[in-house]
Amino acid sequence: METSVKNQSKLETFLANSEFNRFGIICVVLTLVGCLGGIAVGLGAIENTMALVAVVIPTMFTLSMLIAVAPMSYLFFSAMISISVDLFLIAYYLIN
Repeated sequence: METSVKNQSKLETFLANSEFNRFGIICVVLTLVGCLGGIAVGLGAIENTMALVAVVIPTMFTLSMLIAVAPMSYLFFSAMISISVDLFLIAYYLIN
């Protein structure tokens, strides 16, 4: 009998165990998405309707997926989009 050992990177191990660690990951995602969205709105997105929509839609979509107990792969994807948009707008409003 032969067994093969597959070396996994830390990212692959994290993604494989993400469903088991769902509640801890949800706390981190909720904090990051909620706070970054609030900071982006507070820095200036509230004054521009398109910027406000660009922050609110991905943020609310991610938070809705958290409540709906969506698969973790979908949750990571939506959180990355939301955090990217928030960080872009935060940088934009800090420069201007």
